[in-house]
Amino acid sequence: MLRLTLAMALIAASALAEPRHSTVEQCAACHGEDGIARDTEVPHLAGQNERYLFNQIMAFRLGKRPHKEMRYMARAMTTAEIAALSVYYAALPIR
Repeated sequence: MLRLTLAMALIAASALAEPRHSTVEQCAACHGEDGIARDTEVPHLAGQNERYLFNQIMAFRLGKRPHKEMRYMARAMTTAEIAALSVYYAALPIR
């Protein structure tokens, strides 16, 4: 039951929240304005699975997935912003 409630809360947050423009701009610095990274060492975000994106950003935030820059970025975001970014990048077209 708790899992269902959490899932419903995340869905509601992602539907209602929009990422801050400045947050998208910060992500775009490495991942590209269109979600397509220009550096081969940086993953593309456009068209990625929404749940996957959310889980990975949360893992960076919690320190479960190590990456200095991503941990720094993720710690500055709220859960609603992470959910909104996940929706935003998942909706972008893949090239």
